[in-house]
Amino acid sequence: MNDLISFLKPTQDELFERLCKMYPDAVVKKNNYILVPGEAPILLIAHLDTVHHEPVRDIYETDGKNILTSPQGIGGDDRCGVYALVTVYAESDKKPWLLFTCDEETGCEGANTFCNDHKAGLLPKELGMMKMLVEIDRKGQTDAVYYGCRNADFEQYITGKGFITQYGTCSDISHIAPELGVAAVNLSSGYYNAHQLSESINREHLNATVQKVIEIVADAVKPETPIYKYVE
Repeated sequence: MNDLISFLKPTQDELFERLCKMYPDAVVKKNNYILVPGEAPILLIAHLDTVHHEPVRDIYETDGKNILTSPQGIGGDDRCGVYALVTVYAESDKKPWLLFTCDEETGCEGANTFCNDHKAGLLPKELGMMKMLVEIDRKGQTDAVYYGCRNADFEQYITGKGFITQYGTCSDISHIAPELGVAAVNLSSGYYNAHQLSESINREHLNATVQKVIEIVADAVKPETPIYKYVE
């Protein structure tokens, strides 16, 4: 099952193993990252860990099952992103590349290992052909965060999809974008009250981002879509 709830209850290790089975052709660095090859020149990114201390056991659905909460902490940051990547991949005609990282919340450890392996030439050369990077790991509904990347053309493209520029301190793309030399954005994934037990997920907001990212993946395949370079 690939419904949202099925991504909320596993531990990081359990979810890691599940994704490895789902994508048997993936490049896997145990306890660090899973890189799933694609056809479209775009890399989507999400992390597997949450800040909460125990797995989700009890899930409450309100507002017509649109809002999800848990007394253990629902873990939308970033299980919403993991669900989004799997869904976008399944629904895209040309498959995007996917990167699932571990331990983002404790210092982007999986992302840093990915960057080190890229520096060492251990990853597929096709990563050098990416036109853009899209992380799905941001609170809210319409946020777009670029961190150290200042590519105005890329920002204009993302704004044209209905997102609004906001600001943040750090996430996986803070490390991956400069390493690959490709512009990157972190998009809202429908969770609220991050890092608190009162965290909630809005399904409608999450699914709206999923549909927009499917559009972005389709755009990446078009010859007229440029390579958006990382601009410091």
